[in-house]
Amino acid sequence: MQYSREVEEMVCVAKGAKHGPAPIPEEGKWVKAKEVSDISGFTHGVGWCAPQQGACKLTLNVKNGIIEEALIETLGCSGMTHSAAMASEILPGKTLLEAMNTDLVCDAINTAMRELFLQIVYGRTQSAFSEGGLSIGAGLEDLGKGLRSQIGTMYGTKAKGARYLEMAEGYVIAIGLDADNEIIGYKFVSLGKMMDAIKKGVDPKEAYEKNVGTYGRFADAAKVIDPRHE
Repeated sequence: MQYSREVEEMVCVAKGAKHGPAPIPEEGKWVKAKEVSDISGFTHGVGWCAPQQGACKLTLNVKNGIIEEALIETLGCSGMTHSAAMASEILPGKTLLEAMNTDLVCDAINTAMRELFLQIVYGRTQSAFSEGGLSIGAGLEDLGKGLRSQIGTMYGTKAKGARYLEMAEGYVIAIGLDADNEIIGYKFVSLGKMMDAIKKGVDPKEAYEKNVGTYGRFADAAKVIDPRHE
């Protein structure tokens, strides 16, 4: 290490108080983090690309500074979806610092990594006060049965009104309208459950019919429309 002449000629002043790092909550403990290996936690971060065309929700489960589990969910961009496939291979096994300095191919995923990093190193994780943290596999639990992301897709115009396309329950098949043409319910198919049934050998038509449901006052609808074609 090199010092300038001005610093070399300075009188040495002893350091007094030991100002250590403030403790942060990590998996039910208060930790004074000094090294990357001091960091543990399970949390989520959301990122977006420069033109804000797409978004990414990134979930990491970090143990002793190492990413043990990663869930990448993307929306609005086909290129980002392929980048997410790469990120799912890149992230596990890396330290948080490595992940921050690794090109995760897509701006939105990189931004999500940055936002998530800030939460983790400041102790703002979902598992901050959970003793022992969350087990590896907690990311999949977020997806629920059928292991499908929770997606909501709605579209509306001033001229023609709203169209529900995808709800938490699944793919919207039909929208129910009352006598005033206002939405009062919808019919949906749970794609995840339907595909699970088909993989188990259930006839596709039967699997489809068994996983169709309704929400709201769909049964009382005066008129039913297909939101994608009407």
